[in-house]
Amino acid sequence: MIGEFDVYGVFVPVLLVWALIALALIAVLRRCLAAIGFYRLVWHRALVDLSLYVLILAAVASVMSSWMQS
Repeated sequence: MIGEFDVYGVFVPVLLVWALIALALIAVLRRCLAAIGFYRLVWHRALVDLSLYVLILAAVASVMSSWMQS
C-alpha cells in the first residue's frame, strides 16, 4: 500500500479518503437512526455520533486495507 493517492499532482492521504467515505456513511446512518427514534434513548447525542463515526471509520479502514492488499 502506498499510503497516498495522486489527484492531479496533489498527494492525498488514504486516511483522508477513508474518513470522507465514513462521513458519507455516518450521514446516512444518522438520518436512519433519527427516523426510527433511536436518539430518544441516548443521553448525549454528540458522543453517540462520535463513537459511531469512529466505529464506521475503523470498519472502512479495515475493509479497504484488506481489499487493497488482495
